Amino acid sequence: MSKEITSRAQDYSQWYNDLVIKGELADYSAVRGCMVIKPYGFALWENMRDAMDKMFKDTGHQNAYFPLFVPKSLFEAEEKNAEGFAKECAIVTHYRLKTDPDKKGKLMVDPEAKLEEELIIRPTSEAIIWNTYKGWIQSYRDLPLLINQWCNVVRWEMRTRLFLRTAEFLWQEGHTAHSTSEEAVAETRQMLDVYADFVENWMAVPVIKGVKTESERFAGAVDTYCIESLMQDGKALQSGTSHFLGQNFAKAFDVKFLNKENQLEHVWATSWGVSTRLVGALVMAHGDDQGLILPPRIAPLQAVIVPIYKGDQQKATVDAKAKEIIKQLKELGIRVKYDNNDNARPGWKFAEYEMKGVPVRITLGARDLENNVAEIARRDTKEKRNVSLDGIAAYVNELLAEIQKNLFDRAKSFRDEHITPADTWNEFEKLLDEKGGFISAHWDGTAETEETIKEKTKATIRCIPLNNPQEDGKCILTGKSSKQRVLFARAY
Repeated sequence: MSKEITSRAQDYSQWYNDLVIKGELADYSAVRGCMVIKPYGFALWENMRDAMDKMFKDTGHQNAYFPLFVPKSLFEAEEKNAEGFAKECAIVTHYRLKTDPDKKGKLMVDPEAKLEEELIIRPTSEAIIWNTYKGWIQSYRDLPLLINQWCNVVRWEMRTRLFLRTAEFLWQEGHTAHSTSEEAVAETRQMLDVYADFVENWMAVPVIKGVKTESERFAGAVDTYCIESLMQDGKALQSGTSHFLGQNFAKAFDVKFLNKENQLEHVWATSWGVSTRLVGALVMAHGDDQGLILPPRIAPLQAVIVPIYKGDQQKATVDAKAKEIIKQLKELGIRVKYDNNDNARPGWKFAEYEMKGVPVRITLGARDLENNVAEIARRDTKEKRNVSLDGIAAYVNELLAEIQKNLFDRAKSFRDEHITPADTWNEFEKLLDEKGGFISAHWDGTAETEETIKEKTKATIRCIPLNNPQEDGKCILTGKSSKQRVLFARAY
C-alpha cells in the first residue's frame, strides 16, 4: 500500500481518510456505514477508554451492561427521546431465516418467525436502563445510583465517515439517578468537567465548555452541557455531552423512591457519553501532512527504537544495547518497541512510524554506540538530537511530557486565534467563508432565527459558554436585542 497522503491544503477530507487508513487506525467494512477498527486503532481506543474508566470510578461510578435490544414499547415510553432517534433506528422484526424454495441455496426471512414485539437496536440506552432502574430503586437509601456502561450503539446514518459518523460505534454511556434536582445537576456538571479534563490533559485538545440551545438539546433532556473542540480546517467537533434529564425518564418509566419524609417522588436523572468519535478528533486536531501525531499519554507506542548495523557482529552489539535501553524505559512505564525486523530498511521504518504518529523515535547505530549516543527524533516538531546513552531513559521520559504539553499549547493557540467576534451579518458570513472557527455573535434567543442562520450558512450554535459574560447587543440576523454572545461554527 502506498504511504503517500493527500495534503490538508489540497483536500482536507481525503487527508483525514488517508491518515485513518494508512495510519492503520481503521478500515472500511462489508457492512454499509460500519468500520473495522484495526489493532493499532483499537489499542489507541483502549488507552483512551482505560483513562476515562479510571476517572469514572474515581468519581464513584460502577460499570454494568444492559441489553443491545430495546422493546419498541419501552422505546416509545419517553416520547421526546423516541421522536429524536426515530429516523436513525435499526429494527429487528424476525428471528429466523429459512431456505427460499424458489431460489435454490438462497435464504429468506421466515414469515412464521415474526417477533411479537419489534426490537430496536439501541441508539442509546435510556429506555432499557430506566425500565430496569424501576426495580432497583425503592428508597432514598438506594440513591444516588451511579452506573456506566461501555458498549456499542447503532444509529442508521446516511452519510458516514470513519470514526466521525458511522452506523455502529463504540462509546460509554453513564446513567445516574438522584434524590434531588440539585444533586443531579451537580453530577451533570461534574461529568462535563471529567470529559474536559480527559480531552485536554490526555488528548491535548483544548475544549470550550458550554450548554446547548433548546434546539440542539438531547431529546428528552432539560439541559445538555457539552465540550466543543476545533479542528484544523476550522470546523467544530462536539467532543462530549452531559445531560440533565430532570424527572422526564423517571416519570415515563414510573421510577419513584420513598424520601426521608416517607413520601413517594420521582427520581432525578442524568446521562452522559463520549464515543470513538474522539479518535477522529485526535486525527484532525494534531495530524500533519506526513501522518498522525499522537499525544504521548494515550499513544499505543510512546517510543520506537530502530537499529542500524552491518553484519552479525554489529547487530549483536546494537541488540544488546537496545535491550538495556528498553529495560530502562519500561521501568519508567514507557510503552516502547524495538523494531529489529530485517524485512524493511531503516528509511521505510522512519516513514512508517512517522505515519503512525509515534511520539519519539530512537535510532541506534553501531557508529552511535562508539560515541555513546543515540539519535532521538520527536514527532511533533521533527527535531532530531544526539543524546548521551547515559540517562537516555530519563531524557525520553521528560521529552514525552514536553511533547504532550507542546501539542496542547499548539492546538490551543490555533483555537484561540480562531475565536472571532462578529457584529454584523456581512461580517459573520465573511468570517465563516474566509476564516472559519468559532464566531462569537449575538443571537435573539429564538429557534426560528437559529434555524434560519443554519439554513443560510450551515453554521449552528455550538454552545452558550459557561460563565458567559453578559453584554447588550443586537442579533446578527434580526437586529433584535440580545444579552450575550454565543458561539457559532460549521461542524462535523
